[in-house]
Amino acid sequence: MRIDAAVERYLQALQHLRRGSPHSLSAARRDLDAFRVFAAEYGVETVAAVDVHLLRRYVAQRSQAGHKPASIQRYLSSIRSFYAWLMDEDLAAANPAQGLRAPRGEKRLPRTLTREQAGALAEHAPAADDALAARDRAVVELLYSSGLRLAELAALDVQDLAAGDELRVLGKGGKTRVVPVGAEARAALAAWQKRRGELAAADCPALFVSARGTRLSRRAIQQRLARRAGEAGLGVPVHPHRLRHAFATHMLEGSGDLRAVQELLGHASLSSTQIYTQLDFDHLAKVYRGAHPRARRSGPDKA
Repeated sequence: MRIDAAVERYLQALQHLRRGSPHSLSAARRDLDAFRVFAAEYGVETVAAVDVHLLRRYVAQRSQAGHKPASIQRYLSSIRSFYAWLMDEDLAAANPAQGLRAPRGEKRLPRTLTREQAGALAEHAPAADDALAARDRAVVELLYSSGLRLAELAALDVQDLAAGDELRVLGKGGKTRVVPVGAEARAALAAWQKRRGELAAADCPALFVSARGTRLSRRAIQQRLARRAGEAGLGVPVHPHRLRHAFATHMLEGSGDLRAVQELLGHASLSSTQIYTQLDFDHLAKVYRGAHPRARRSGPDKA
């Protein structure tokens, strides 16, 4: 069967049998028409003549034309669904798009804070020197000191503070890890614990509590952090994960030990941590450009 005829039958089936939305039908037609035109350029006009090699050429052509990996994956998904229907109708013997994937996109580097910004956020002194201010300072210091996830911080109980400078954290997948707590964070936590009784209900085990005496919610932590960043004049949006990124970036800059940072973050795979190596390289490159006398050209070459 010719590709163009098969596409029309497929779209009719989507419309009448599966009741596809106008948007999905339009997208499927656009994707399949684009592939049909490409296939015709290689002399392929029937569904049986399409093979994985042609599809790989198609993926390469789309990529070279500047299409993003997510778009290419959508094109392949449309072709894969088309051939799945053809097989159901006994109009094709195999699905050449099965298992074929688009090129991976570049990972976006996480936005982080400079050391100065993190310090300004932690050391910001609000107008009211009360229990809430002590709590918020401890939250910021602990997020930056130990690289905790928002959920991990919100779930902390008083008993999770181990003796000395360690903290027991329940991470993803129910895995427990012990993380170090820096001197500034320990001091902030001690100051908060002295005032925690002003807010906490008698039976509340949570380390961080709200003004109502109950466990501080994730949403409240996000709101208080954003508010503190605004008051401190940071000029950038701040959320708990940004402090986690700052922790990882600054640890890697200072130590170069990717495995240690992986353990501290609680990443199951080293690949999740490797994104910070690019941030570390960017930092080193910036230092190099600013410090090396031959790193930048000051003007045109002279004869």
